[in-house]
Amino acid sequence: LVFADWANRGVNLWTIEQVTTNLSAGTNSYTLNAYDVDIVSAIIRQIDSSSNTTDLQLTRIGRSEYLNIPDKSATGRPNQYFLDRQTTPVLNIWPTPDSVNTYRFVANTIQRIDDVTASAQDPEVPSRFMPCMASGLAYYIALKRNPEKAGILKAQYEQDFKLAADEDRNRASLHLVPRRTYL
Repeated sequence: LVFADWANRGVNLWTIEQVTTNLSAGTNSYTLNAYDVDIVSAIIRQIDSSSNTTDLQLTRIGRSEYLNIPDKSATGRPNQYFLDRQTTPVLNIWPTPDSVNTYRFVANTIQRIDDVTASAQDPEVPSRFMPCMASGLAYYIALKRNPEKAGILKAQYEQDFKLAADEDRNRASLHLVPRRTYL
């Protein structure tokens, strides 16, 4: 329950993993690993006949936008994708990869956190999240066993989560530069 709560709150940086899928000419639908919960960012790696590689950004589209593409079998260099987030996610690429170049789909995916299923198994969480995990478990147990203490435990859980989540962030600088046409 605690891991599901964390996943529902947003991106936990330690759960991001880069995955690569080789695309086949004429195929626009690919089944991903069941642990790939969502895609944060994606590119197409285009490899030409001389083995030169070019990384090109992909645009994510929604279910309705994908549904409204009139010819899903049109071929070319892929520039859009739709992720159907089912139990086992399905990646839909458009246009369908052509045979002119070799294409690889490279994505930063959010991975599902494995449940602890044995007493000797360690949870797959960074140490900074351990207090949050302990207070979260105490809160969820209190909901069933001791509801009058749930409020206090929930407050502690929220505080512990905020401390851990505030530390688990991207520290890259953000630079916004206007185009010359706006100056």
